[in-house]
Amino acid sequence: MTVPHYHRILLKLSGEALLGDGQYGIAADTLDRIADELAEISAMGVQVAVVIGGGNIFRGAGLAASGMDRVKADQMGMLATVMNALAIQDALERRSAHCRVMSAVKINQVCEDYIRRRAVRHLEKGRVVIFAAGTGNPFFTTDSAASLRAAEIGAELLLKGTKVDGVYNVDPLDDPAARRYEQLTYDEVLSQRLEVMDATAIVLCRDQAMRIMVFDITSPGAMVAAARGEPVGTVVDPGQEASARED
Repeated sequence: MTVPHYHRILLKLSGEALLGDGQYGIAADTLDRIADELAEISAMGVQVAVVIGGGNIFRGAGLAASGMDRVKADQMGMLATVMNALAIQDALERRSAHCRVMSAVKINQVCEDYIRRRAVRHLEKGRVVIFAAGTGNPFFTTDSAASLRAAEIGAELLLKGTKVDGVYNVDPLDDPAARRYEQLTYDEVLSQRLEVMDATAIVLCRDQAMRIMVFDITSPGAMVAAARGEPVGTVVDPGQEASARED
């Protein structure tokens, strides 16, 4: 049996991670693959929490930019994350993995309210816990929610799933000469304005010395490899050196 490298992790997924090749909604095959890997990690004995975005259904910032009240737009975005969380829960339960959805906004007929002590208890019982509705507040991203929840539950690693295999100096989808970083410090991410997570999330991780691993969520098996402690993607942590090591 594989011995897990981490005891408790939090996975941050954007809503777009569920799109697959589509333009809107949830791709069934992508959902199934992610659920397969989450169930495998849980079966390894790792306590797994998830924070999911809602951009595949609704992006509050987009409508706010076109004139909608920002608070209402963000509230609509929070509800989109609940829909995604329920989809992941269903996929996990079809694999006989125990799962709970906890929402930062009250929606009791659909899922549980977020209560930190209850969330930790679920994790200790081996249940996958999906945190929905961000922080429950407008103006905060789900990246910030991921950093906050990871700190609250005492996660050892924050896994950030993206569509590329780590952090680059420029967008590798636009520039084939882009260079990938193997390891970075929080201050390097902030000073170079690298697109890892928003600044609020990075500062919170820095203050809590929360290790971040940025990996390619579209690569089958990458999530499981990261949970095993294998070198996957880019690591952001306190570090001992002032400069990043590049591939």
